[in-house]
Amino acid sequence: MDPHLLRTFVSVARCGSFSDAAHELGLTPAAVSEHIASLEADLRTSLLTRRPVMLTSAGARLLEHAGPLLLRLDAARADVERLSGAGAARLVVGASPLAMTPRIAAALDRVRQAHPAIRVSLRILGRREIPAAVASGALDLGLVDGPTTPADALPLPEVGPLTAVTVAEAPLVVALPTGHPLARRLGLRLADLAEAHWLDAPDAAMPLARLRAMSRSSGFRASLTYEGTDVRGLVALTATGHGLALLPHPATKGAPGIVTAPLIAPRLVHRTELLHGPAVDGPARTLAAVVTGDRHRYG
Repeated sequence: MDPHLLRTFVSVARCGSFSDAAHELGLTPAAVSEHIASLEADLRTSLLTRRPVMLTSAGARLLEHAGPLLLRLDAARADVERLSGAGAARLVVGASPLAMTPRIAAALDRVRQAHPAIRVSLRILGRREIPAAVASGALDLGLVDGPTTPADALPLPEVGPLTAVTVAEAPLVVALPTGHPLARRLGLRLADLAEAHWLDAPDAAMPLARLRAMSRSSGFRASLTYEGTDVRGLVALTATGHGLALLPHPATKGAPGIVTAPLIAPRLVHRTELLHGPAVDGPARTLAAVVTGDRHRYG
């Protein structure tokens, strides 16, 4: 299977339209149609219906394989380019908003001191974007965060072989406006907050879908959806009464207009993990050693 044809197929499946996929790929609709026809001829089966554009059962099965295959191809290219020296002078790190802390900033400074000629790029991204970007080689390292039990790792999508190493843990607190009826509580249980007004900020706070899954509740409905990565904006919305947010305690320090109450049940922590692919070399290896403290693995 030609990877160019697979990329076209994935784009059509995602867009649900030949013309939209053509625009995304910089091709003509006729070229997209030709790619799909060639792939179907190669596999000797129909992958998509045309009107409307929908996956057949064979197309749905191919789509399950196509994403990881293309990610592995991208990762192989990035890995070889780094090994050949094409990417030796750069370090590209992706971090979710709550994973980017002063400690990580200090670690980046140490890497720049150890590698003075390096170009460092830091991208603040949504949690869902980072694993695939690391797997494809678009990021050298990723930093993701989220709520989990002390014994469990963060859930990651199936995007290829990734190594996840814990770099930090912090207690979780419920952020409330100062006048909220629960503001004087010394601790709060998640189950008691299922019917409260919440902010749905999947990239800047704890995703409500994750809270529903952890509490096995259909509650935690959003009074306002916040699409962005600015934690300060999220805290400002909480302070003015738009909804509660579950955040790591360090992210709330000094924030005006809010109070916090520790989450006492269930027992959850806010964890930050470092993600990397099979090979970690050069400046990426230096940063991994600094943020994890594991000189034996990354020394």
